[in-house]
Amino acid sequence: MKRKMDADLLEWKNSPNRRPLILNSIRQVGTTYSLREIGRWEHADCVYATPETNAVLAELFTSSLEPARIINFLQTFTDQRIEPGKTLIILDEIQTCERALTSLKYFRERAPEYHIATAGSLLGVAINRERFSFPVGNVRTMTMHPLDFEEFMWTQGMEELGSLIRSHYETDEAMPLALHERALELYRSYLIVGGMPACVQTFVDTGAYLEAPLAQNQILNDYIADMAKYATNTESVKIRAAFNSIPSQLAKENRKFQYKTVRKGGTAAIFGASIEWLNFAGIVLKCRKTEQGRTPIAVYEDNSSFKLYMGDVGLLTMKSGLAPQTILSPLEIDNTFLGALAENYVATAFAAKGYPLFYWESKGVAEVDFVLQKGPAVIPVEVKAGVHTRSKSLNQFIQLYQPPYGIRLSGKNFGFGDKVKSVPLYAAFCV
Repeated sequence: MKRKMDADLLEWKNSPNRRPLILNSIRQVGTTYSLREIGRWEHADCVYATPETNAVLAELFTSSLEPARIINFLQTFTDQRIEPGKTLIILDEIQTCERALTSLKYFRERAPEYHIATAGSLLGVAINRERFSFPVGNVRTMTMHPLDFEEFMWTQGMEELGSLIRSHYETDEAMPLALHERALELYRSYLIVGGMPACVQTFVDTGAYLEAPLAQNQILNDYIADMAKYATNTESVKIRAAFNSIPSQLAKENRKFQYKTVRKGGTAAIFGASIEWLNFAGIVLKCRKTEQGRTPIAVYEDNSSFKLYMGDVGLLTMKSGLAPQTILSPLEIDNTFLGALAENYVATAFAAKGYPLFYWESKGVAEVDFVLQKGPAVIPVEVKAGVHTRSKSLNQFIQLYQPPYGIRLSGKNFGFGDKVKSVPLYAAFCV
């Protein structure tokens, strides 16, 4: 699958000041595949190894971390010659071997001529353990997310439609109606399938929506297994409870996370660490409340209020049990959870672009779904699932803080008026 991150990986490979690479992600998002593809396209050879499934390889890192020793061992272990500048070394699931992570420091300092890349699906959890040593300043870190909607369109052979959407976003000129409707159809498909590569590939191969939940259920089961593997028994029970509450949290009119929704009598003291585990693992996206529409957003954060979204919208659809026909209907349906899906979709789109997630609330009477810091401006973003788009909160934010414009993501076509940029939901990747 063509990924936007391929360009970043090529830039890393060709950089004269290249550092060892850590490609972080949630489970099954395609990091290993992308690294192998870069190795196949850009190198004469590729050496792949993972200490997670091979005790002999894990044992290698228990003693000297001298790069020459590690290279010699890998050559013998894989029966492949490793040549500087020609061979890509891939160490997978590096979060399972602390010393392998530490060794990257010595590759940076003593053997920078080697191309060495690592992948870690729960690295955020691992490096927040007290004993874990992270080679700060000696590595290049990137994060891979599920396929965004534009990448999903690429898998459907819709590259030209993606380019057209981008051009209309820049000009605010309405899309031709037939193309607008086609893009909305693809968007609704994406809400069901999501962006996890296995689910997308299943949909591409079969064209059947009923097949995607099988792959999604396996991914969710893998998440549950990780909770048991990387947390104590007591912690894993609380992590699963917090995770399982997310559809219920988002189904509320006020989507702020409430501990009592997890369990009666629940508090931050009981579930706070569990939520951070999910956040560090990338399984959820944490959207924090800011009390001001001024820069820098983060300094006005209210730590006690936040929303939790799933890291992939297709997984939320599957976990919620919402029927695909409800999502696929082009008619306005009175189902409040469709609004939650739209918000979750936008959260994943913004996270994939590297935006920190914040929402704005004013004394409980006005709320804007997302606020983005773009240079010196804070841009409010309102999300509507359909074409009914009246929003007092967005107008109140604009009047109060005078941003250059606000954005309304909805089922409506492109347009601009009264300082509000109308953007169809399918174009969230352009923002």
